[in-house]
Amino acid sequence: MTAPFRSPRPARRRARPGPRRRPPGPRWGLRIGAVTSVLVLAASGVGHAVVTGVESGIGRVDAFKGMSDRPGGGDGLNFLVVGTDGRDKLTPGEKQKYHLGGAPCHCTDTLMLVHLSADRDRASVVSLPRDSYAEVPAHTDAVTGGQRAKHAIKLNAAYAEGGPSLTVRTVEHMTGVHIDHYLEVDFTSFMRSVDAVGGVEICTVRPLRDSYTGLDLPVGKSQLNGGQALQYVRSRHIDGSADLGRMQRQQRFLAALIHKITSSGVLMNPIRFRDVADTMLKSVRADSGFEANDLVDLGQAMRGFTPSSSEFTSVPLGSVAQPVPGVGSTVRWDPVQAPKLFQAIREDKPIAVRRDRKEPRARVVDVPPGQVQVQVGDGSDRPGPAATVTRALRATGFAAPAAPSAPAAATGAPVAAGSAPGTAPRTVIAYDPRWDRSARSLAAALPGAELRPVAGRGPVMQVTVGQGRQAVQAVRAEEPPQKPGGISAITGDEAVCP
Repeated sequence: MTAPFRSPRPARRRARPGPRRRPPGPRWGLRIGAVTSVLVLAASGVGHAVVTGVESGIGRVDAFKGMSDRPGGGDGLNFLVVGTDGRDKLTPGEKQKYHLGGAPCHCTDTLMLVHLSADRDRASVVSLPRDSYAEVPAHTDAVTGGQRAKHAIKLNAAYAEGGPSLTVRTVEHMTGVHIDHYLEVDFTSFMRSVDAVGGVEICTVRPLRDSYTGLDLPVGKSQLNGGQALQYVRSRHIDGSADLGRMQRQQRFLAALIHKITSSGVLMNPIRFRDVADTMLKSVRADSGFEANDLVDLGQAMRGFTPSSSEFTSVPLGSVAQPVPGVGSTVRWDPVQAPKLFQAIREDKPIAVRRDRKEPRARVVDVPPGQVQVQVGDGSDRPGPAATVTRALRATGFAAPAAPSAPAAATGAPVAAGSAPGTAPRTVIAYDPRWDRSARSLAAALPGAELRPVAGRGPVMQVTVGQGRQAVQAVRAEEPPQKPGGISAITGDEAVCP
């Protein structure tokens, strides 16, 4: 996402020669809702008359006021999407139902840098942790009107101190990425936007419960309305991952939202589309340079955009709990990998490794395979199956020894009743009930295998390969761990429900 675009078929952009005449930048707002509004328009490819009719509903903000010494730009177009905690337009019943009581802090709840490639074939979404350590430049305090010198702060507090302009300045300084447009949405706007597209389907491999937000989702698929979606993307007390886990759920939600938008036939109906677009555009605030012509050009360029066209990642982190006097516990960006990520954005390069579409999609499991210890033994009278299964399990990430263990009879693994040792009719996974989540993740990789609890086994799973050919299904964690020396990212089609 780079310079504002005017041509009906955006071509690859040249590097920008310095500051723009158009106000360049973002402001703070809620989360996915603002991205939704852009992509709804983009996916439908509507004409100028329709977009012009709803453009007047967009709230405006001067996000680039007084900005100078900005980074130059590369190819593509860059949006800063921010989410605030505003809830003034919600009814008392909605606030109570979705646990939105209390006074808002008037700070950013979510920050995302969204890059649209110059050829409009790819959208890259980078989550910026709200507790990131930042140094804001000297500025006028938005509340007191007094002058403040450069100082350390958490990234999400920049909005409260200096509004959208200070937020944009801070993000540009930290990333070196020129921001072209700013989109902002609050709690109310987000809920209305999700309802406008008919809700969004989410999948989870474990129950998700958060007493702070009221979120309560079972394993499997759930259809979320606007209020439930807000609970899903706000929850940060589900497990120990806190805000980092919440960013991952926000990314999965955005991927599911893109899927809903681009696959929904209702958006091909001009009348219905106008109603949806009107609702969504009234739900956001944007910089004054984001105009109807831009929306039309973007829509024409992005026909055929799909979840596989999108990619999601978070800023690589070096420290997740570094105390700073007067600021609190902050997260620090990785000094090597974070600059590489933003360089890829500036150079308009993909950040996710594209999966070969001919390969089967990896099944998402609860426990990352690298955390599951496995021993493999033969329960078959044929030589070699255990070695084959071991190699396949290692290939999909399980911690299996390079060579298979001794045959099942020698390891004490159970053999099916009525079967002689070495002639097990089917593959068996022996596991300690205390490690049942790990066992289920392993079972997902061995379709048809029997799970058999064995008290006292400890953390190591024992796989006894049966007589029949045992296939091994590729699996992956819900969120792949950060790769050493690299950037972890997934494409949208890997994040949506299968």
